[in-house]
Amino acid sequence: MVPPGKKPAGEASNSNKKCKRYFNEHWKEEFPWLDFDYQRKLMFCLECRQALVRNKHGKAENAFTVGTDNFQRHALLRHVTSGAHCQALAVNRGQPTLEAERGGASPGLASTPPSRGIKAEVDPAKVAVLTTVYCMAKEDVPDDRCSALLELQRFNLCQALLGTERGDYYSPRRVRDMQVAIAGVLHAEACQCLQASPYVGLVLDKTTDWPAPPSLALFATSVSPCDGQPATTFLGSVQLREGEATAGQLLDILQAFGMSAPKLAWLSSSLPRDRLAGLGLQLRAACPLLLELHGLPGRPDPEPPAYLGEYESVLDALFRLHGGPSCHVVPALQAALDLAAIDLAGPRPVPWASLLPVVEAVAEAWPCLVPTLEASAPASPTARALALALRQFTFVAFTYLLLDTLPCMQKLALVLQPEDPDLALLQPLVTAAAASLQAQQSSGGARLQGFLQELASSSPDLGGGRCTYRGLELVGYSEAAVRGLEHLRGAFLDSMRSGLQDSYPAPSLDAVAAFAAIFDPRHYPQAPEELGAHGEGALRLLLRVYAPAVVRQRALSDFMLFKRVVCSLGQLGPRALCSKLACAHSELHELFPDFAALATLALALPVGAGLLDKVGRSRELRWWGQGGAGEGRGDPVVKIAVDGPPLHEFDFTMAVEFLESGWGEGLLGSKLT
Repeated sequence: MVPPGKKPAGEASNSNKKCKRYFNEHWKEEFPWLDFDYQRKLMFCLECRQALVRNKHGKAENAFTVGTDNFQRHALLRHVTSGAHCQALAVNRGQPTLEAERGGASPGLASTPPSRGIKAEVDPAKVAVLTTVYCMAKEDVPDDRCSALLELQRFNLCQALLGTERGDYYSPRRVRDMQVAIAGVLHAEACQCLQASPYVGLVLDKTTDWPAPPSLALFATSVSPCDGQPATTFLGSVQLREGEATAGQLLDILQAFGMSAPKLAWLSSSLPRDRLAGLGLQLRAACPLLLELHGLPGRPDPEPPAYLGEYESVLDALFRLHGGPSCHVVPALQAALDLAAIDLAGPRPVPWASLLPVVEAVAEAWPCLVPTLEASAPASPTARALALALRQFTFVAFTYLLLDTLPCMQKLALVLQPEDPDLALLQPLVTAAAASLQAQQSSGGARLQGFLQELASSSPDLGGGRCTYRGLELVGYSEAAVRGLEHLRGAFLDSMRSGLQDSYPAPSLDAVAAFAAIFDPRHYPQAPEELGAHGEGALRLLLRVYAPAVVRQRALSDFMLFKRVVCSLGQLGPRALCSKLACAHSELHELFPDFAALATLALALPVGAGLLDKVGRSRELRWWGQGGAGEGRGDPVVKIAVDGPPLHEFDFTMAVEFLESGWGEGLLGSKLT
């Protein structure tokens, strides 16, 4: 067996679990009470094993006395603040136990108030009620169902709830207070993570335009120096002052979470350009490392043409009439909804014109859709109006315009969706999309031009206003309509190009490409003689952009050795390599401190499936809400649903203390709204 301290972190893993995690030897330096059994591959708490204090479940052991393979740092953080661990410390240091404080051990001793550092054993009934509230928030169950759920558990003979007075704190009428207390526990852990992270990213996601002023949901990306793993945290919501975000407002939020302004390295937003109003420039005065990259889905293009809204309203009515589960369903439309993962029952407006499968399905099914709608017209005024809208020349032409523009934009969106995105593809795809839009601006796209040429050959006389396409008569075809289409095409393409430039600024794209060149070994040249020159320009760019965070000359002199060491590690992915560098206790971190700083900056980049999943979940909760009418859920519920760990990993002991002490009251809302 390799002696402790020399065993490489990661050799001991919980390989029997679906999600494989590793024990990190350096955790022992941060948590002196931690021990690890190399044969059983379990970690223990020495203090708890020595004291064997009864924990909140009423057993003689807890997970850290019998051994656990939950190799996660936040599990250690939760244990060190748990009531069982604090009581173990008290017993091992000879302090009065809970029984002694109550007079049970020595009746002659005067009653002493419990120490703030020692947590009393928690009533299982209180934990049961808080567990119910926690699960309700995770699953977005309405608050008024709490009483019924508690009654159901008592009916099923839940021992913790039978014949126990829970007190006014745990009345179903105080569900909101319990949610705030639970969110307070998550908030405390988030503050620790954000303060420990060397660099962070800030994500602003527009929620609603009502009530005025509009509201933003805030997220932060961070990197743990303990294991180098990136994380996304929901911070809360904030109302915009005078309709736009201000630098001072966001800096105050960072300070509320214990983050200094110079740590802010990335800004991402779903707000349109007019709402940002130069926010990046304002922040850069206090945040010298800041770069912007707005890759969130659903960010609107600046100044879109008015017809876009009219077109999407037609598609919305069409899909709700013939795409959903009904007797009038059109299979092609239903298949498009499934492929685009669109829920027609959802609260948020669907961006129909940005969904390529939807537009393709409409173009393909158009010849049969119009007769189907007209056949239903006598019984349905909606079908009659839709049939007329689909026959319009401008509608069909705009559909083909979208078929020309959407493929390159979809490729760009897909590259940022994996958990470990291939950032080397980002800049080429943005460049290709810009070139495609420019070419269409000059000569028109192939699908649109083919449509217009077919019309011109079949209907040479534009003055009559009548023409046929694919066997159906189009309405509104004329010289004026063709000129109007050209104006619409120019305005639409200008808007898309401007949105592309705003979302992916050139300096940020250069930095991302440089990160990929340095930290993605898959793109290193195979020939040793070519390795020396690889990435020199990329490194110099990053050293210039992030000059306050690195030592330029040291990084340049270390670069060749760095590449050789990376090649010796095998085919690591960029995230795996960056995590090794960002881990404060790793040999790579100590050998190459400048590359460790750059790797941490790359990990804080707000992209990937983890961020998109949390943003998407937040949007669902804020738009839909428990009433289904769009009133939205509050910050504590969103915090629990988005950031809450699995049930067995949450510290309900601390939540009880927050609730009964009142510490959690208004925790999130007071800082962010």
